[in-house]
Amino acid sequence: MTTTTTPLNPKRAARLAAVALLAAAGSAAALAQKYPITPGQRATAQQVAEAGVPLSELAPNAPDHYVVKKGDTLWAISGLFLKSPWRWPELWGMNLQDIRNPHLIYPGQELYLERSGDRARLRFGRGEGVMQQAAPEPPPPVERLSPHVRATPLDERGIPPLPPNLIEPFLADALIVDQATIDAAPRIVAAQEGRVMLGRGDRAYVRGMNTGGEYFRIFREARPITDPGTGAVLGHEAQLVGRAQLVRPEATRQRKQDNGETVTDIEPGTIDLLDVKEEIRAGDRLLPEPPREFPRYVPHAPESPVDGQIAAIHGSAVRFAAQGQVVLLNRGSRDGLERGHVLAILKTGERLVDKTDPRKATIKLPDERNGLLMVFRAFDRVSYALLLQITDGVKVGDRVVNPR
Repeated sequence: MTTTTTPLNPKRAARLAAVALLAAAGSAAALAQKYPITPGQRATAQQVAEAGVPLSELAPNAPDHYVVKKGDTLWAISGLFLKSPWRWPELWGMNLQDIRNPHLIYPGQELYLERSGDRARLRFGRGEGVMQQAAPEPPPPVERLSPHVRATPLDERGIPPLPPNLIEPFLADALIVDQATIDAAPRIVAAQEGRVMLGRGDRAYVRGMNTGGEYFRIFREARPITDPGTGAVLGHEAQLVGRAQLVRPEATRQRKQDNGETVTDIEPGTIDLLDVKEEIRAGDRLLPEPPREFPRYVPHAPESPVDGQIAAIHGSAVRFAAQGQVVLLNRGSRDGLERGHVLAILKTGERLVDKTDPRKATIKLPDERNGLLMVFRAFDRVSYALLLQITDGVKVGDRVVNPR
């Protein structure tokens, strides 16, 4: 967003510039505080910054110079320079003095790869070898400018870790709940004029609307997510069907009957439907709208061992998931998983009968690596992950482990 004012006198322009610099510094500090660097990332970065990265760890076609573009992702850029894209903290470490926070990389920044002996470092600006070969540039033309004010949202300019179009719906709509939460959630019981199906702008009535909050999400058919190994229910994935605004909460009214007895009438809560993905009906449940999240995270390997399985393929009845699809894992935050964790997918080896053995013994082929995925949202016992690189179809039950 850009707004332009009329030209200002020099003194006023200087005051505005000072205010703008202070505001920008405050915004940058706030962003750095909101997306802190973990001790592990900083330790890795410090270690690599001192010595550089071995040339053997560079991607075969690692460029000497790259300009960050709009539409880039942290995953794609780290893959340009390193064989293992999840080692982005090391790429950041190669540029420790310039990249203060790996969560905030912006289009237009120039990266230069310097090779010295058997090591490599990544820096902003031109490397020494590039500077020696570069021809002197002519002085820039003089251009007279008028002072004006520009306002740009800082948080929207940084490149994301993953393609936003693939994960944004899950950042707001994905919901894992337990059975107790489902049972206690308010439910739609009726609509105006006896309607069966409801759409945007309609009014509905809800029982159990005693919880706080003004805005609610409406969901139905919370399907159980089971552990492929144990069969235990890890949680329920709720299907988001719409959003609503609370008009008034549930209340009780007392009235006297003709015989003089006092009875209590239940007056359900009232909601107005704001957004509808599917037609809404009686029995659908509501939960308070959570605050909007703007996550920034860095692709990295888990520090502790991980050995889990793919528990479900989101929104698909097919047996095999393809690259770019979202899967659910049977491991979550309580198991140490967090946003940005990269895991290797192991294709489960088949069980076969050894036809060359007279005894027809049963053998199991070893599990083979089938690609990589990245966790982008973690609940207590379940995580959502995006399939980034696969060589074959991924199915429920395939193992996920540390990438190295």
